[in-house]
Order: sequence, then structure tokens, then C-alpha cells
Amino acid sequence: MKEGSYANMWDTPPSYSLYETGEAGRMDYFLNQLINGICQGAIYALMAIGYSVVVGVVGMVTFTHGEVIMIGAFAAYYMFFLSGNQIILGLIVSFAASWVLGYFVYKVCYERFFNAPRHVSLLTTIGFSMLIKNLSQIIFGPNQKPMLDVVEANFFRIGAVQISELQIVIIITVIIMATLLSLIFNKTKFGIRLKAVSQDKTASYMVGINVKRVAMLGNCLGCGLGGIAGLLLAVYYQTIQATMGGPLGMKAFASSVLGGLTDVRFSALGGLCIGIIENLGITVTTASFRDMFAFGFLILVLIIRPQGFVSKKGAKV
Repeated sequence: MKEGSYANMWDTPPSYSLYETGEAGRMDYFLNQLINGICQGAIYALMAIGYSVVVGVVGMVTFTHGEVIMIGAFAAYYMFFLSGNQIILGLIVSFAASWVLGYFVYKVCYERFFNAPRHVSLLTTIGFSMLIKNLSQIIFGPNQKPMLDVVEANFFRIGAVQISELQIVIIITVIIMATLLSLIFNKTKFGIRLKAVSQDKTASYMVGINVKRVAMLGNCLGCGLGGIAGLLLAVYYQTIQATMGGPLGMKAFASSVLGGLTDVRFSALGGLCIGIIENLGITVTTASFRDMFAFGFLILVLIIRPQGFVSKKGAKV
């Protein structure tokens, strides 16, 4: 269990790394950091997917996503505390809690401002984010809380690489969530409405779609996915804190920017790349420079390709 300031939450879990000396030991450490990066990048990818759904459907950038992720983590924390290590139930509770918060975010920050200048809703999300953050510190306390070990700490070794059961569970969970979201978008009437609203709200309204209702449900769906990402991050690092939303929201935003903000697939790729770059970067420095590698990578990509990873500017959900 980690102690100290919140910055420690971003340290690589020591049980997931090797520390042998020598050339072989450094290579083993590098390979295991790569596995750590893929796992953390998968969580970032889910955060980015939720963010892209919100921006794509609502059509407005949000700065509440970090607090949505934090609420999902705390909902799972208290569920585990009350009912034990029921990870499926934890996923449901974190999704539901963030869905409900997403409803209030929509009502407060978006519903009344569809026809207002975009900066109005943007400033509203910033204010609402600060409100949630401060209320959370009052309700949950300002200090870190240890998350229960909800997955057995078993390890599997493939050559010089070791991977934990928890990492496997996290990666599989993210793949399942992404697959379910893809099925919703492509195989259901609700998903088709979401895609229609993300592409053209006026045309959607003209063909009889209740644009505000669909936008509200899309916002809630994106927030629910963010809540699940919060749970996965909490069980991975085994700690949570009421102020954790700020850096997480920025990572979700950065990942989505790499995907053109509204393209779910490339936003997920952006999150995966940031997770890998962070963990490979700290193999030659310390965890204190994690954000430097993440946002340095973002700046470099945008200098080369201002539209991010997307093939053309303006790709939609």
C-alpha cells in the first residue's frame, strides 16, 4: 500500500516491476514497464472513450470528467467496504454513480446553454468541477484512502516478462467495455441516434429525434464509462483521494485531443499511447516526470499532426 502524497499514486506499483541489476535486469525492467504501460494505457483509453462520447454527443468540451472518474472510484470503494470484493457489483455501482452525476452535470452545465456561446458551458463545467471537488473533500476527507485488494495478487511469467492477474482483469474489462460501446453505437437504435446527434443536431431534430434527451443519455453514458475507469485505476494503485480528479481529467482530455476529441477509436489509441509513453519514460527517470512525458508526447504529436491521430479533422463518434 502506498503512503504519502497523491503524487505517489502515479508511481509504478512495485510488485509489477523487476529490479535486477545489470543489462539483463534493465531489459527485464523495461519489458515489465511496457506491460505496466499497456495496462495503465488501457485505463486511460477507457477514460478517453467516455470523454469523447460526452464531447461528441453533447458537442461541448467538459472539465468535469476528472471528478466523474473520482466519484466512480469512491462509489466502488464504499461498495467494496460494505459488501466485500465483488468486482462485478463494483463495476455496476461505479457506472451507476457516475451516470447519476453525469445527469446532474448535463442539467446544470449543458441543457440551458445549447444556444449560448460555447465558453458559457465551458466555464460552467469548470465551476461545477470545483464544486464537486470541494464537496468531495468535505464528505470523503482530504487524505488518501486505501482500496481493498479485490483481485488476487497472482503473477504469470512469460520469459522475462511477468503480468499480474489484476492487469489481465483490467485489460479484459476495458476491451469488453469498448466492445459493448461499439455494439451500442452500431447495432441499436439508441446508438444510431447518438451518432446522428453527434454529427448534426439540427438535422437530427428535423427527423424527429429528441436531441436534448439523446444528448443527456449520451453524456450519462460517457460519464458511466469514466466511473468504471475510476474503479480500475483505484484497484490498480490501491488508493483513492478526493483530489484525484484534476490530473485524471487532464489525461482524459489529452487522450481525446490526440483522437480529435470526438473519434472514440483514436481517442482510445491516444490513451494507450500516453500510458505506454509515461511508463517507458520513467524507466530512465523517476515517476515525478510522468506528466512531462505524457504532455510532451501530446505537444509533439500536435506539432506534427494538428488534427491528432485522426485521418481528417472533424471525425465523429
